[in-house]
Amino acid sequence: MVSNLDRKAIEGKLVEARAFAQSSNLAELASMFSGVEGMPRAQIETRVGNALKWLADKPQHQKITAVLELVELNLKNLK
Repeated sequence: MVSNLDRKAIEGKLVEARAFAQSSNLAELASMFSGVEGMPRAQIETRVGNALKWLADKPQHQKITAVLELVELNLKNLK
């Protein structure tokens, strides 16, 4: 997995996750990533963690889980 994503790439992945959630009619999940652009690191960490917990018992959404796990690995790079 890639572990050197910068803020722009991380935010891009979160926008991708939001769009996937919206297209899958997962409004609650999509709302977790509303306005992530420029959001402080702590808030992004909280939202990613909450989203992964929300997805924990939903294996049918493995694609979005994988994107969020990649983001989680890269949160340390947020400045």
